[in-house]
Amino acid sequence: MHIKTFAVAAVGLGLVTLSACGSSPSDKGSAGSKTVTLVSHNSWAASKSVIADFEKSSGYKVKVLEDGDAGQAVNKAILTKDNPQGDVFFGVDNTLLSRALDNGLFQQYEPKGADLVLPQYRVDEAKHRVTPIDTGDICVNYDKKYFADHKLTPPASFDDLIKPEYRNLLVTENAATSSPGLGFLLGTAAKYGDQGWQDYWKKLKANGVKVVDGWEQAYNQEFSGSAGGRKAKGDRPLVVSYASSPPAEVIYADPRPKTAPTGVAQGTCFRQVEYAGLLSNARNTEGGKAFLDFLITKKFQDDMPLNMFVYPVRDGAQVPAEFAEYGPQAKNPETLAPDRIAANRDQWVKSWTSLVLR
Repeated sequence: MHIKTFAVAAVGLGLVTLSACGSSPSDKGSAGSKTVTLVSHNSWAASKSVIADFEKSSGYKVKVLEDGDAGQAVNKAILTKDNPQGDVFFGVDNTLLSRALDNGLFQQYEPKGADLVLPQYRVDEAKHRVTPIDTGDICVNYDKKYFADHKLTPPASFDDLIKPEYRNLLVTENAATSSPGLGFLLGTAAKYGDQGWQDYWKKLKANGVKVVDGWEQAYNQEFSGSAGGRKAKGDRPLVVSYASSPPAEVIYADPRPKTAPTGVAQGTCFRQVEYAGLLSNARNTEGGKAFLDFLITKKFQDDMPLNMFVYPVRDGAQVPAEFAEYGPQAKNPETLAPDRIAANRDQWVKSWTSLVLR
């Protein structure tokens, strides 16, 4: 989803973040292939031991192909759907789901255990083309030290971000190319309505918001509160990221701080859900089905939070204590119904682009 940099920094902790640029025909195999290929955005991560358990019990070897930010990965998967790079796609979220479904990206399959996915996250229940895997909140994060040093109260809401005292402090991602950037745009559309969001963005632009291509650049280069941003001498103390980013800053710091160096503006959150599905022209459909079954097992769902810094969607899955302390889910996030996103997303992005980038 978003915390790949933390995962890379923690390879020594036993995370697996496999990556490759392409597949040979033998890798892709046929229906009888013993390799199952997962296509994802570049924030996929899982514990080596958990993947090894799947490989041992299923007899399939897992190969992972990563394709940039979620928006980029979904677009590429659609363009290559007739001859897909792999068997399963993970990482399409509720902001982009209708684009994937409308373009016939996935075939029908209901994984074993799908009935244990919490009801609020289920979609497409008539056709079962996708399965919910994780959830998280896209929110503005703030650099606690900056605001303490400047004796300034951090913003708490969308309304706060357009106030003069926060001029030139926020960096966000391009809504046309980035999943969190799009989520932030949709959050403002949910908050201010079809007409009001454009006026809001005019004010945000006038207040000096900076737009960059993707999350990696925004969070790890521009944002002054992250470990990467401090190293890169980032000068923006506000960034569009996730409610689960602060625990990552604690867990991967050495030594561990007593409190997170970053906080979350709770009134700026938009609820995101990520899905996986069996690609329409997958060569190894049986391996793909086995892998989808695995993604909603308790073992994978328990393992996932501290690897990808997202919340599980399976009933009874464990949420780490660090999440509850440093990155609790937003109490009242903005949400939009999937059909409303589907009906408006492309036009909203087009309007946003001409309004903010030109």
